[in-house]
Amino acid sequence: MAATTRTVTDLSSTTKDGVGASPRRPDGTLKVTGEFAYSSDMWMEDMLWGATLRSPHPHARILGIDITEALKVPGVQAVLTHEDVPGAKRYGLEHQDQPVLAFDKVRYKGESVAIVAADHPETARRAMERIKVEYEVLAPVSDSRRAALDPDYPLVHDKGELPEHPEINQSGNRLRYQPIRTGSFVDVAGSKEGQEKTLERLRAEADAVVATEYEVGMQDQAFLGPESGLAVPAEDGGVDLYVATQWLHVDQRQIAPALGLSQDKVRLTLAGVGGAFGAREDLSMQIHACMLALHTGKPVKFVYNREESFYGHVHRHPAKMRYEHGAKADGTLLYATLEIIVDGGAYASATPAVVGVASSLGIGPYEVPNVLVDAYGVYTTNPPCGAMRGFGAVQACFGYESQMDKLAEKLGMHPVDLRLKNAMSQGSRIITGQEIDMPLPMAEMLERCRDLPMPVERTELDDPTDQRTLPGGVAGTTRGEGVVRGVGYGVGLKNLCFSEGFDDYSTARVRLEVVNGEPVVLVHTAAAEVGQGLVTVKGQIARTELGVEKVVIAPSDTQVGSAGSSSASRQSYMTGGAVRTACASVRAEVFELARSKGLVPAGAEDTELALDGGKIVSATDGVLVSLADLLGESAQGGKVVEHTREYHHRPTEMIDPELGQGDSHNQFGMCVHRAVVDVDVELGLVKVVALDAVQDVGKILHPQQLAGQIQGGSAQGLGLALMEEIQVKDSEIRNPSFTDYLIPTILDTPPMRIDVLERPDPHAPYGLRGAGEPPTLSSTPAIVAAVRDATRRPLTHAPVRPEDIVGIDL
Repeated sequence: MAATTRTVTDLSSTTKDGVGASPRRPDGTLKVTGEFAYSSDMWMEDMLWGATLRSPHPHARILGIDITEALKVPGVQAVLTHEDVPGAKRYGLEHQDQPVLAFDKVRYKGESVAIVAADHPETARRAMERIKVEYEVLAPVSDSRRAALDPDYPLVHDKGELPEHPEINQSGNRLRYQPIRTGSFVDVAGSKEGQEKTLERLRAEADAVVATEYEVGMQDQAFLGPESGLAVPAEDGGVDLYVATQWLHVDQRQIAPALGLSQDKVRLTLAGVGGAFGAREDLSMQIHACMLALHTGKPVKFVYNREESFYGHVHRHPAKMRYEHGAKADGTLLYATLEIIVDGGAYASATPAVVGVASSLGIGPYEVPNVLVDAYGVYTTNPPCGAMRGFGAVQACFGYESQMDKLAEKLGMHPVDLRLKNAMSQGSRIITGQEIDMPLPMAEMLERCRDLPMPVERTELDDPTDQRTLPGGVAGTTRGEGVVRGVGYGVGLKNLCFSEGFDDYSTARVRLEVVNGEPVVLVHTAAAEVGQGLVTVKGQIARTELGVEKVVIAPSDTQVGSAGSSSASRQSYMTGGAVRTACASVRAEVFELARSKGLVPAGAEDTELALDGGKIVSATDGVLVSLADLLGESAQGGKVVEHTREYHHRPTEMIDPELGQGDSHNQFGMCVHRAVVDVDVELGLVKVVALDAVQDVGKILHPQQLAGQIQGGSAQGLGLALMEEIQVKDSEIRNPSFTDYLIPTILDTPPMRIDVLERPDPHAPYGLRGAGEPPTLSSTPAIVAAVRDATRRPLTHAPVRPEDIVGIDL
């Protein structure tokens, strides 16, 4: 497959509504008009409403729970506590450390303590308020650095309470400790004194050294559709759950043991999802709804309100980082060190995997011969953190890109030139020793991004004082006085698909039949459509592979094998690969059927045949037979061809726990951003004027959706750069609402010029490369770098606050 370079807007369809085209999304019109049915819209006759009593304390012992008064409220059907959990009392994505309902202690504010079912949502909430819980309040364990490094710091989970995992260096409050050592640091890996002496020697060899501490705040996924679902008891003693989630089968795997049921008795169907970005990978109301439905014998619906949603799902891990880089006078990087501590909060969720990503990609896409990394993920009594777009690589990217800018300034180099000097490419090895065995045109991407046209200067605008174009907008804070323009760059390297030995696979069932004289394809997977457009891509692949225009996408549920999570930029790769593989099996059977009926020329191989326009076509003999004639009407006993296939990506391995070496990742993606900002340096206000991106996606499947993914990821990075942070003090969230937690709107989102490269990955279906996450990495440091350029301030915290810009210590 030849390498090509195209902009998103230049692409045209090669196959009608197939791969490379931009067919309309089947859910698009319904979502725009407000007619789409989200999980919160579900309804059943005689349905009950669920509500959750949550802890008002971040850390406390539970001494007693009295539900007597709650049961007296008219309309209440059930009030359940930990004593009513029918099966396993703990669950978790990988580590079963989270209580279904708290039974000894609460470890974060908002933890679930009891659940109520009633005939009206307000009745359920009134009953919930009558539950009496006696607490012994304990001091919060909120300092992530002490949790990582201080052996005398109080434990969140008492010693022996949970099994420890020595293979990831888990002990005490440390969920995972991952060191990485390369070059001169290998021989002194076990000696702190030896490491310090090596570092002193490298410092002496360097012509420029920069060392800085950085922080990345806790970001919320901020999806608009709150957690919701409907559980329906079944006649076989099981339960059917309709829920907005990212991973149907891992939900099923956690729910069934808690209910004391086999997995086949817990059936899940994907309901309409109003955004996800990682927060729906963990359970929220799933077990609670099922418990109440089975207890009452009636359907039970949960819908969280916005404040409850802030408490009820995981967030992006806040990070504390210490970086040091040394370089020669010409910009050649000599060494780098990193200490990164990510705060996992009260329960494990995805924290160990986040540490694996943050450590292995911690120095970024740069050739550095000597590296020392110490990465920690820790338990605290802060809000639980887990998956969010970028998954550990976002935090590290802010650190290493900020370091590149500081080093370039110290050396008197252009920030792009320093990056070009040390850029990785195909054949390079990341710091775990893994070779990048796919195209990585980093240097070309940097040059293309640098050379994109700049936005016009403010003085060239028709009205330079137009408030809509100024920091602060129509609030009228300025007429242009004190406004300074800045430019910054960011590069992000992201692993794509699951890593570190996880058997990452997806399953697809593809069925071909003739209905009313027309060939029809049914595609059935368990993949979660969370807004990314996979429902469209599955149809495109089926049309391309089977040459059939009419493709029906079955609802996603657990009646077919797992498709894995809609995260890690993996669904087009993995479920797309599964659909393609199943289609290939269907196509091969169709060819064999035609061959058995003498409709294929003697000696013709499958490679000489194709399905196109509902017909079998030969490269030499043209149309051989229509599918309608070959298969016949399915309703009248015609032939139905159906295959279910799994698609697995190539194996990966855990990073070793001592030196951090290993081929832990499947694929790498990269995005380069250039940000242009106007900053009111007196008021601390920022307007992003332009946020342009260059990204290599391997192969474009759907140009419009690709543009949306890059724009959406860039907007989330903008939010982290300038406004989005869950404020946590003494383990308590101080801004659990969209009034106080700010996210970018259309007024904050600048024009985005997108330049897309297609350098196919030989290991991936169609050569594609996951595209959703990389722009979230590079946009944040690019914007912060531009603000630094305008203000000349160090700006070591993301998001940048107004007081950081004006130099006020609040």
